[in-house]
Amino acid sequence: MEKLEEQIAHLTRAVDDLSDVIARQSRQIDVLEHRVAMLMQREADRQSEGGGGIVLGDERPPHY
Repeated sequence: MEKLEEQIAHLTRAVDDLSDVIARQSRQIDVLEHRVAMLMQREADRQSEGGGGIVLGDERPPHY
């Protein structure tokens, strides 16, 4: 009986720890989704203003 109680205690702690991890990751995902939305809006605004730079497909990057 004592062994089962120990296992239950360990499993309960593991579940609590995993729940904390999931809650933290959920908050991080929310922040990242907000940042992506802001960047998408900023890029849409930049493109609508016509201020986009000219991208040359055959131009070599500066590290070559």
